[in-house]
Amino acid sequence: MESIQIKIQHITDQFQDILLLEYATEGSSGLDLRAAVETEMKIEKGKVGLISTNLKVEIPIGYEIQIRPRSGLAAKNGIGVLNSPGTIDSDYRGEIKVILFNFSDEDFIIKRGDRIAQMVVSKVYRANLIVTDELNESKRGDGGFGHTGKK
Repeated sequence: MESIQIKIQHITDQFQDILLLEYATEGSSGLDLRAAVETEMKIEKGKVGLISTNLKVEIPIGYEIQIRPRSGLAAKNGIGVLNSPGTIDSDYRGEIKVILFNFSDEDFIIKRGDRIAQMVVSKVYRANLIVTDELNESKRGDGGFGHTGKK
């Protein structure tokens, strides 16, 4: 498995007790992100919460970080990452914050240090765009949403 170095920094000492990013298992694709909240934070049903992590990162050029939902929070509590996947570009140096949405019918409480999302490091490919008057034909053609499921 290939690996890269990513520098990570706590923003304040106030949340030093919260674990830094970690892979839950050897086979995990995502690093667990934890909530840096005083004691707890409520996300009301049907509402958005912007959750601090107290972390900044330095990502090498040619890579990005994607912020993705945790399947357990989604399945058990109806909590998802609103702009999933959220993208952190290699030149961003601000705090990583997670936009959570409460899709459930009940308020949800996030406690200090709770795992709220996962962070996946991905290679980025830059596109060389070529303006043209003609595109190759494909089997699908210009069929829209749901087109491939029709007979």
